[in-house]
Amino acid sequence: MSIETPKNPEFNRLYGKHCKLLRLNGLQPKTIDAYSRSIRRIGSHFDGKLVNLSFDQITDYFTHFLDQHSWSGVKLELYGLKFFYAHVLKKESVDVPLIKPPKVSRIPDILSVEQLHLLFQNTDKLSYRVFFFTVYSMGLRLGEGIRMQTSDIDAQKMRVHIRGAKGNKDRFVTLPENTLNVLRKFWRVHRHPTFIFPNRKRGLKQAHLAKTPLHRGGIQLAMQAVVNHIGIKKK
Repeated sequence: MSIETPKNPEFNRLYGKHCKLLRLNGLQPKTIDAYSRSIRRIGSHFDGKLVNLSFDQITDYFTHFLDQHSWSGVKLELYGLKFFYAHVLKKESVDVPLIKPPKVSRIPDILSVEQLHLLFQNTDKLSYRVFFFTVYSMGLRLGEGIRMQTSDIDAQKMRVHIRGAKGNKDRFVTLPENTLNVLRKFWRVHRHPTFIFPNRKRGLKQAHLAKTPLHRGGIQLAMQAVVNHIGIKKK
């Protein structure tokens, strides 16, 4: 759902500065989008008057916001406001009440070996099947797998250079021998000079001409379709 920007010249000026400073501070695109969206939403709520919000106003806003969003959403909303006050308004701190999510310790759902075999075997498209196997075998996040390039693979040291990981940091990940063999066979199919997982729009025969890697949404839809088909109930 789109958020209407307040029709307030002063807010628009400050919001434009906010967006520029988000980029200049080297934040990730997803963070920039979240922080800019938070200011549009808060600005819309307060008719564009964000310069001198009171303690009670902010407390009421975040109490209402928590009723409709998760704690992670509250955190992003708060960080966006803090960035706005610190960098745009040049105020030392935002007069924000202490907001802390309840401490929860959860154990992630782990697929059994049999379930993994079912998942891989029931993924018809080769690109998605190899992608699922690769990210699972190396413990990668979705975006990390998508961004992998041929130059990131070090077959001699059996590791992969993961670029722009969480926190915009690089890291090295161990490359299992079986995964290396699977990736080599897959590359011989598409032979793209840069991407490990080129976009599927042209088909595998023309994949070497792709300008972008696999699309995040397509990967997620493919995974959901396979999970539904084989009846896995774990998240």
